[in-house]
Amino acid sequence: MTPETNEPRPAADNLDDDHYPAFTMGRAAEMLGTTPGFLRGLDEAKLIEPERSSGGHRRYSRYQLRLAARVRELVDQGMSLDAACRIVTLEDQLQEARNLNKQNAPPEPDQPYPPLRGV
Repeated sequence: MTPETNEPRPAADNLDDDHYPAFTMGRAAEMLGTTPGFLRGLDEAKLIEPERSSGGHRRYSRYQLRLAARVRELVDQGMSLDAACRIVTLEDQLQEARNLNKQNAPPEPDQPYPPLRGV
């Protein structure tokens, strides 16, 4: 749905949307090479809160799958699920802050600052 009108978006608009819940739990687990139980664990850890279909089935977005893949890498390296989720959460928050800083940063000057006079 578009936030402005509450009307459904055309299907083609969802193809590039990283937050569109396009993947079922089975497909997401297959893509990540993990089990549905692993994905449920991420939901219980509050790292990922998947959308629910009208039938109550979990649906995952590409963004959520990237987070899950990163957690999977850390768990495979021997980290606990809770620690891996915390690290991924902090990494994601840091990236968001960097993106905001980049958007709000003053434009780069074309020329270096002129030398100070009288110093």
